[in-house]
Order: sequence, then C-alpha cells, then structure tokens
Amino acid sequence: MNIIDEFDTITAIATPIGMGGVGVIRISGDKAFDIIEKIFTNPKFEPRKFNHGWIIEDDRKIDEVIVLPFFAPNSYTGENVIEIQCHGGVNVVKNILNLVLKNGARMAEKGEFTKRAFLNKRMDLSQAESVADIIHSKTSEFAKVSIKNLSGALKEGVNDIRNQIFEVLSKITAGIDFPEDVKEPEYDYLVDSFNRIISSIDSILAGAKTSNIFRQGASVAIVGKPNVGKSSLFNALLSLDRAIVTDIAGTTRDVLRETLDLGIPVTLIDTAGIREEGDNKVEQIGIEYSKQSLEEADLVLFVYDAPQGLNAEDKEVLELLKDKNYLLIANKSDLEDCDPLPNPLPAEGTVLNLSALTGEGVNELKEELTKRICDINPENLEFVTNTRQQECLNKAKKSIEQALLAAQLHELQDLISIDVKSSILALDELTGELITDDILNNIFDHFCIGK
Repeated sequence: MNIIDEFDTITAIATPIGMGGVGVIRISGDKAFDIIEKIFTNPKFEPRKFNHGWIIEDDRKIDEVIVLPFFAPNSYTGENVIEIQCHGGVNVVKNILNLVLKNGARMAEKGEFTKRAFLNKRMDLSQAESVADIIHSKTSEFAKVSIKNLSGALKEGVNDIRNQIFEVLSKITAGIDFPEDVKEPEYDYLVDSFNRIISSIDSILAGAKTSNIFRQGASVAIVGKPNVGKSSLFNALLSLDRAIVTDIAGTTRDVLRETLDLGIPVTLIDTAGIREEGDNKVEQIGIEYSKQSLEEADLVLFVYDAPQGLNAEDKEVLELLKDKNYLLIANKSDLEDCDPLPNPLPAEGTVLNLSALTGEGVNELKEELTKRICDINPENLEFVTNTRQQECLNKAKKSIEQALLAAQLHELQDLISIDVKSSILALDELTGELITDDILNNIFDHFCIGK
C-alpha cells in the first residue's frame, strides 16, 4: 500500500485463529462506528466505557460480545477504532469478521494497524518496529528489552542527538546567512560539539552487538564421531525426544535444529557423526552438512565417548575445530569402566563430564552455555537497535566524523554544514521522519495481519 493511499476502514482478527476463550476483531477507520451500529444491539458508545450486547445479522443473533470503542485520536491507530470481544471459536470469529467486511470494511494488510499508528504520529518508526520485535520475540528476555523501544527509549536518545546536531547547524547557518549580525561559531566549538555528538551516537551503538544476539540468537552445534551420544545430548538439553537414538553408528543422517531458551534463543543443532567414509551416499551428505554446521556455529560442543577416551577418530574431528570456539564433552560418564577427567573450569580445552542418558551434568552444561554465549543482563542494555537502525546511526556518525575533520582543518563552514545536514537526514530515516514507500512497506511486511 502507498503512503498516500486513502485511509479506508480496515478490519482483521487480532487474536490467533483456533479454539480459545476470547476472540478479538479489530476495526479502524472513519466508518468503524457506522459499521458496528449496523450489527450490534447496544451501540450507545461513550469514551472509556465498554458495551455489552449481541452481534446480529438480519435480526439473527451471531454471538454475545463486549465492544470496546476508542475515539480518534485517542486510539492505537489514531483513528476511530472498535474492538469486538467474542467467544474464541474459529467459526464464530470468522462469521463476525465476514459480517464486518460485508458492511463496509476491507481486510487489513500485514501490520497496517501499526503502520497507521506511525503515519498518524501515534509512534515513531523505532517504536513501530519494537511492536514486531515483541510479537516475534522467542524469549522472555528479548520481550523485556523490546519494551524499552516501545516506551520510547531509542526515540528519546535519537531525538537528543538530533537536537544537538540541529543546534550546531543553526549556529552555522545563522553565521552564513547573516554575517553582519551573527558571527560564525568558533572552530573549537564545532570540534567539541562534533566529538560530543559522536560520543552520543557511540553510546547507542554500544549495545548493537548485544541487540543482535537477543534478536537473532546464537547457534550451538553438537559434533563428534558416530555413536558417541550426540543425539542423546541433543534430547537431554531440550528435555524431549526430538532425535532418534540407537546404538547403530550413522543413525543421524540429517541436521536437526531446535530452539533452546537460555535467556536468548539458542539454536541447538544435532549433526551426523563425522567419519572419513560413510556407509552410503546419504550418510556422506549428512556428514557434509555437519561440517557446514560447525563452520557456521557460534559455539561447538565436541562430544566423545568417555570410556574410550579421545582416540584417533576423535582427534581428526577435533582438527576441524582448531579455529572454533568449542567445549569438550565427555559423554557416558555413568558407565562403570569410565575414568572421567576432573570437572573443569570454564576455560577452552577443558572437559565437561556428563551422562546424556541419566541427565547427570546436563544442567552444568546449560550453565556453561549461558556463561559462554548468553551472559547478558537485559537491564544493562540501555538501547536496543536492529540492523536498519544501526545503519542509520552509522551513516549519521560518518557524516559527523567528516564534519569534525573539516572543522579541525578550518574549512569553509558552508561546506561543513553539508555533512551536518546529512547526519540529520540519516537520523530522520531512523525515526521515520524521512522514509520511502519501499522501506516502509518492507518493515511492515514482517508484521502479522491484525497488528
């Protein structure tokens, strides 16, 4: 949809489709109240009061509902909004939605309610993007940090930087346009101001890596030769029987992936046993997938058979990990003939002893994983950014750095002002003050319908 398209009245189901206690149908637009008056038995609406009644079609009762009215501009979208809370059965919700469509609304596109909230100045673009982050968050910790942007933390931080830049630009512009009345600012002032602005941008970007980990998660690959208990460990970490486990070497032929919640989403990868020659072509393909997975993993769990110790086959696999971040896992430590190595300190090259069969040592492994890749306190993350926002901040920083260099060289201030203006445009792109249809549509295409 184009930004300049007419804001006709839209509707969608705002709750997941399926059996449930309550289903919600949302309507937004100028005709929202006209539509509900045609299909509701108690349409006498007042601000901040809900109405109880029946949804009807041709005097036939469809469902008993509660209707919540929101009058523009005091609504999520900034328009007149109606929310119908009905019973959560699939057919009931769809019947009411079809009735709303029949009476003048159209189906909302992905993220269109939030897009209207942005276009109607109910939120800036960073807040709108945080809505998608909250909806799609895979862990409770990421949901917590995403709330910071919804409450306006990033918006306020960026606006503060923009105000700093605008103040400098105003002084430069006044000196250029009114030289007889206003002196151009001193170059020392410009240098100090630009350094302060760069420091402010860096304070937001300082959380970029952590933000990306919260958003994208980390990947952990379980590797080793065949029949050392990789799939058993995979199941033990997930606390479910996800992978097939047998004592036959080469059982795992494909790469299995599941998400483990350790505060951030960790993609746990079970791989085929790596050996020089597979029994057949299918196993060989699985082994190649395993090698590719360990290359891409943020951390590798190298599993070997504790009773057997590290043998020549294990050491061949270990050779593939020499440039990787990995943990040595001595599995099957519950067996009588096992002589486990001492329980290690969390340092590379040490060994964690465990039994995937009995679960002994699995919690200790989870604690070690948390230390290695998830030891992040969301309370210490002041600003949360995504890739698009980071690119905008880096563009703004680069422009200010160019202005700083020019100020240090005492170049003409009208030339310096060009870079200063460019930095403001980059920040306006972040907040959505300056945005194209393509970028806007790309952002909201990642939303669900009904939000």
